Amino acid sequence: MNPKQLHLKVEKANMASFLSSLFIFSFFSFGTSLSSNYYQKTCPAAESIVRKAVIDATKRDKTAPAGLLRMHFHDCFIRRCDGSVLLDSKGNNIAEKDGPPNVSLHAFYVIDNAKRAIESVCPGVVSCANILALAARDAIVVSGGPSWDVPKGRKDGRISKASETIQLPAPTFNISQLQQSFSQRGLSLEDLAALSGGHTLGFSHCSSFNNRIYNFNSTTDIDPSLNPSFAASLRRVCPAKNNAKNAGVAMDPSSSTFDNTYYKQILQNKVIFSSDNALINSPKTRSLVSKFASSKDVFSKAFVKSMIKMSSITGGQEIRKDCRVVN
Repeated sequence: MNPKQLHLKVEKANMASFLSSLFIFSFFSFGTSLSSNYYQKTCPAAESIVRKAVIDATKRDKTAPAGLLRMHFHDCFIRRCDGSVLLDSKGNNIAEKDGPPNVSLHAFYVIDNAKRAIESVCPGVVSCANILALAARDAIVVSGGPSWDVPKGRKDGRISKASETIQLPAPTFNISQLQQSFSQRGLSLEDLAALSGGHTLGFSHCSSFNNRIYNFNSTTDIDPSLNPSFAASLRRVCPAKNNAKNAGVAMDPSSSTFDNTYYKQILQNKVIFSSDNALINSPKTRSLVSKFASSKDVFSKAFVKSMIKMSSITGGQEIRKDCRVVN
């Protein structure tokens, strides 16, 4: 290949990358107009029904809130917040929930229970996407976090493809990859730092962080950015061989409570994912991490602002009768 041909090839590759990013950005930049009192006349009981479903589930399963919050994130990052993550695979179509990053999602039954209860009093009115957005808010509240008015009016999508879950930010992402993923959805570095705080809730399987504690690179076995004693504790839970199928660790020491411990762990190099640690590799996000570590109130206010912004990335065309299947 001569220099001119090489130059043209590089230009085409750069243009393809640019157009791909432009498409994703435009796809996520426009949506339905939302309102806090959207169901005030048509289904005033909707929010209390969802709240009860979340509270009842949490009494039986302390991991339900983390599952609901993660489910909402994963829904919004693929085809906007349209409930596409709730659809079951059917025939030859493998749905989002069965894509590799989503196979560990759980608590779908909470949405099903809320939807059935709402349909019994307000049939055909409340979308599954709105139920999921409300449930994510209530998951934070039952975990000791802040509450807020959730803008409503989302419609449910009709398309769900496992192949599209590759768009989700991975636990191995560096700060540049994270910034690109969030900016394509109209979200800023401030949103990245605040929404990452959702990792204060929940559990991670060993497979999501084994890359940091075994064969990190050609010269070292363990990620040198990990606190050595913390790395040793992770290796005890996740041995190189004979890993228990569901082995893993809590996301932070208070993993069922919504607080700012996650940010304190970042500053101590005691976070699980490479993507968590990446937040200290940018001056902007490092400054925010320090602020959030110093004040739960500052973090909570930033989290609420970013959650409203993220959950307002809307799409969809219908109001499903059953959250698992299109009408």
